[in-house]
Amino acid sequence: MAAGFDIQSLAGQIRDARGVAHKRDIDSVVERLGLNSRHAAVPVGDDCAAIPDGDGHLLFAIEGFLDSFVAADPYFAGYCGIMVNLSDIAAMGGRPLAVVDALWSRDAAAADPILAGLSDAAALYGVPIVGGHTNTRAEAGNLAVAVLGRAGRRLLTSFDATPGDDLVAAIDLRGRFRDPYPYWDASTGTTGERLRGDLTLLPGLAESGLCRAAKDISMAGVVGTALMLLECSHVGGVIDLDAIPRPAGIPLDRWLTAFPSFGYVLSVHPDCTPDVLARFAERDIAVATVGKLDASRVARVRHTSGGEAVVWDFTVSPLIGCCQDDRGGAR
Repeated sequence: MAAGFDIQSLAGQIRDARGVAHKRDIDSVVERLGLNSRHAAVPVGDDCAAIPDGDGHLLFAIEGFLDSFVAADPYFAGYCGIMVNLSDIAAMGGRPLAVVDALWSRDAAAADPILAGLSDAAALYGVPIVGGHTNTRAEAGNLAVAVLGRAGRRLLTSFDATPGDDLVAAIDLRGRFRDPYPYWDASTGTTGERLRGDLTLLPGLAESGLCRAAKDISMAGVVGTALMLLECSHVGGVIDLDAIPRPAGIPLDRWLTAFPSFGYVLSVHPDCTPDVLARFAERDIAVATVGKLDASRVARVRHTSGGEAVVWDFTVSPLIGCCQDDRGGAR
């Protein structure tokens, strides 16, 4: 980094980023719907809803897309409808079963590239589209896609990170930005065999007991996603910005707001960290230990050129409001 690097300013940029702002909207919705119930078998705040079912869990997730994104890049919006939902399933240690979509467009011609993206991604990732809702007489294009998956008894959750854990980031850097957007695309143009194999890494970690807590990196970026994991688990920690896997030539501030097609933050017991790192490295996924968790409930970032700064103090205010201890629920 250049001389005069301002860690305080960068911490503020992370805190005020658009992707993090969108996550702050979750707090009021969770409160209004009363989702932090003492009786929830799996707390709300994870990448999927997890429903205990026999010897495992059914997983449900849904993603909606900004109308501006659908209008600007309809094919990739459709493609992402599959890709990001499957990432949510993997982030909880599960495997996908099927997806449904809800599509609105002005006419059939406007719907076609969205449907093409959905179809291509479903074929590559090997998950069937089994139904949905279609309206080709709407005033604007909109898209939402939901997924059903299944996991075993051992889940990866947002609520099981513990003080002393290593914070690990795994990101597929073999891609490119879809300029001018913050989407790092390491999926389109790749073989389905590789995409499917990479996603099985996460349920493999859950089933082997090597990891209990994870989230997929969302529009909040790698640090913003880590914030949500820390909040839900009632912990704090420090994140080493230098250690975050990053493509060559991409400025740090841009990378911290990137939404990678394959990216996860994981909380791992130090005894298991070498095995976790090795599993990602074996599939050429860039992976590194990027921080350490503690009991402070304060999230900090640090950099060799600029010291350390607080990004979020959860003792002062929530981010997504899904830490049930704060509302009287049971974690």
